[in-house]
Amino acid sequence: MLGSLAELARAALAEAAGHGLEPAGIAVAVPGLVAKTGVVAHAPNLGWHEVDVAAELSPLLPEPLRGVPVEVENEANLGALAELWHGAVGRDFVHVSAQAGIGGALVAGGTLLRGRRGFAGELGHVPVQPDGPACPCGSHGCLEQYAGEEAVLRACGLHDVPGDRVSLLAAEAAAGHAQVARALEDAGRALGIALAGAVNLLDPDKVVLGGAYAELAAWLTPPMQAELGARVRIRPWDPAGLAVSALRREGPVVGAATSAVQRVIDDPSSLRM
Repeated sequence: MLGSLAELARAALAEAAGHGLEPAGIAVAVPGLVAKTGVVAHAPNLGWHEVDVAAELSPLLPEPLRGVPVEVENEANLGALAELWHGAVGRDFVHVSAQAGIGGALVAGGTLLRGRRGFAGELGHVPVQPDGPACPCGSHGCLEQYAGEEAVLRACGLHDVPGDRVSLLAAEAAAGHAQVARALEDAGRALGIALAGAVNLLDPDKVVLGGAYAELAAWLTPPMQAELGARVRIRPWDPAGLAVSALRREGPVVGAATSAVQRVIDDPSSLRM
C-alpha cells in the first residue's frame, strides 16, 4: 500500500513539474483511527495497527519530495474540513461518508472536534444492533455492517462486481432494481438510527452526507428522514437539517489539498525554499 502511495506521489510530482509547480506538502487520508501524533492506531479495513505512515512513507518517496511535510489524517476528518472550507453547510455539523468504511466527523463552531486522542467521530463503529454480525473492529452490530459499502453490495448480490460499484448501485437503483432499493432503504434506516443519537448528543445545525452517500442520497435520505424525525427528541427535526455534499467522493482529496495550503498560510516558514 505504501509503495503504491509513493508511486502516486511520483506521478503527481511529474504532473506538477509540467505546470512549473513545486510541492508544499503531502497529505495522506486514512480510513481508520489516526492519533494526534499522525500514527495510524488502527485501520481495520487496511489491516494496519500502530503504523507510522509518515516515517515509513518518506524513504519511499522520490528525492524531490523527501523533507516535504507529510500530514496523516483520517479521511472523514478531511472530508469534513473540505465541507467547512468549501461547502455551504455552516460551522456546526456532523459529516458522515462512505469510502472503505463509514467515516464520521464533528465540526462545532468552525472547529474540527478530534477528541483527546484524535479518535472522535467513529460513527461507523457505533452499534445499531448489539447482537448483530461481527465487525473487523472486534465489536458486533456496528453501523458499518448495515450501511457500509460492502454490506450494501452484499445485500444486493453485487459484492464481486469489479469497477465503480457505487455508480453501479446508483444506476441499478435508478433503473428500479428492487433488491438494490431494499438494500439502500435498510442502509438509510440504520444511518438514521445512528445519526439520531449523534444529533441528540451534539445538537448540530446540519447532518451532511458525503462520499459515496452523496451519490446515493436519493435512496438513502427518505428512510433517514423517517428515523431522524421519529428519534430526534431534543427539538423537532427539520428535514432541511439533512444536507448532501456537493463535493461527493472528492471531499477527502479536496480537504487534503486544502490542508497542505492552509499549513503554509498559517506558517509561511514551513515552505521549503
